[in-house]
Amino acid sequence: MSGVGYRQLWAADPGGWRAAGAAWAGLTGPVERHAGELAGSAGRLRGDWSGAAAVAVDARLAGLRGEVTSVAPALIEADQVLSELAGQLVVAKARLAEAVARADAAGLVVDRSGAVHVDPARPRPAERAGTVAAGAAASAGVTAAGAGAAASAGLTAAGVGVAAAGRAAAAGAGVAATEAAAGVTAALRGALELADAADRLATDRLDELARAAGTGWASPPPPGRPAPGATPALVRAWWSGLTPAQRRWLVGHEPALVGVLDGVPVAARDQANRLRLGVRRAELLAERRRLLAQVPPGPLASLRLRAVAARLAGLDALTERLTEGEPRAYLLGLDPAGEGRVVVALGDPDHADRVLTYVPGMTAGLDDAPGELGRAARVLERCATLAPGERSAAVLWLDYDAPDFLTEAASAGQARDAGPALHRFQEGLRATHEGPPARQTVLGHSYGSLVVGVAAREHGLAADALMFVGSPGVGAAHAAELGVPAGEVWASRAPDDVIRLARPADELGHRVLRGAAPLAAVLAWPERTGHELWFGHDPADSGFGGRVFPSGRGGHSGYWEPGNPALDGMARVVLGR
Repeated sequence: MSGVGYRQLWAADPGGWRAAGAAWAGLTGPVERHAGELAGSAGRLRGDWSGAAAVAVDARLAGLRGEVTSVAPALIEADQVLSELAGQLVVAKARLAEAVARADAAGLVVDRSGAVHVDPARPRPAERAGTVAAGAAASAGVTAAGAGAAASAGLTAAGVGVAAAGRAAAAGAGVAATEAAAGVTAALRGALELADAADRLATDRLDELARAAGTGWASPPPPGRPAPGATPALVRAWWSGLTPAQRRWLVGHEPALVGVLDGVPVAARDQANRLRLGVRRAELLAERRRLLAQVPPGPLASLRLRAVAARLAGLDALTERLTEGEPRAYLLGLDPAGEGRVVVALGDPDHADRVLTYVPGMTAGLDDAPGELGRAARVLERCATLAPGERSAAVLWLDYDAPDFLTEAASAGQARDAGPALHRFQEGLRATHEGPPARQTVLGHSYGSLVVGVAAREHGLAADALMFVGSPGVGAAHAAELGVPAGEVWASRAPDDVIRLARPADELGHRVLRGAAPLAAVLAWPERTGHELWFGHDPADSGFGGRVFPSGRGGHSGYWEPGNPALDGMARVVLGR
């Protein structure tokens, strides 16, 4: 599809490219099975055969197994390339459709080659306006003629007025048509250039993969890995210094390292973490077997069994979303231990114009990660509706130990523990992004808003905007403490959200004291604004210094429901509107 033309883009099928990519990624299953079969064969031979020949055969089988497994990252990469192409085509086609709609509104037509012409079948808006102006001029001329002494002179003036108005209208219509045609032509050119650039990039990346098939998928990198605690910028510099073959080697041989490094591009992290999905599931199955071995299982073991079953169900649902659905999902982190942690992007943040990072709150874990991902997806869908010609991505960031009980949620400790990781993640998004910087927005819900607020205040966040919904306070007294541009701190709270009852601890103590000794309560009570919550000033109060967008009724979790103005508000903040 080199040199993409108007008809080609109009007829392009992004879904077909996505399906082709999924087919390539689907081959990783057979590859893993064949690698397992080779490992099994080697194990059986080692048990029944010894000597130099046995050692040589074992080495050869190990080499074959390595060659087979080295293909897996390339298969996932092919899927990523084709999915990225499909995403760019969706945006380009949306821009093309928008340009054609502009042409139609201006009385223009775009022919099959993409050229813009005046539509002879109907008048243009400027011509209709000119006709009205000419009629008005004629009426004015006739009125002037009746008022004058010589009717014939007046009629002559009227005729001159009509002619002049007609010529002016025609000239105005011509200028307007020319300007409209130029605008439509530029919009069409922009859509075609976007599609052509995407096509050329995909072609280059697939060509590189084809060459690697002949020269070797992977080759070992030089010694040395990023030191623990290395900044995402340093990690990015290290990764950029590797060849594609060396990067594939690291993905295939050290996926546990690559999958968690902030500063490694999204595509590589996704490849590494997908390769470990089977290992992660096996860890949960092993935990379940250990618990089942306790006969009879005690109450604690039974609770743990239910928790493991919930995490397995969550992992299976997440795996299904990774293989199906649009936009393509990128797995940026996964740890099934404890309540489970997961980081998933919908769309590629490294190539998006707008990126949302969503931090959920209390009780969030691997078991309900698919539901939390659905919330991010609804914001993304609304962004696509409002701005179909822009590329947006949304990330579910659940890389912290969210509180499970109110007693835990009453402390800011887990939010403080999460701060450094969220800081590094956002820095990593900045470091790996391709092209002009994306607009980055971080959204926190419930306890997640405290995580975002504490990270922003204590560590700083690479973000252009912060959003808080259903917040119990964000650990700050004023929006100015959060380190983002003025006017880019946003909040919303539903009128029936119970979080409004999360009053500060000392206020609760005051209420108890007031009930026992009203006079002592009055004397001991400090000044209050009436807008304090458990973790500080209510960010949805105008006195906090941020901006507020409305929400309909829906309780503590209804902000993402269709029709709730809060959903529209979140999307508009992400888009910068």
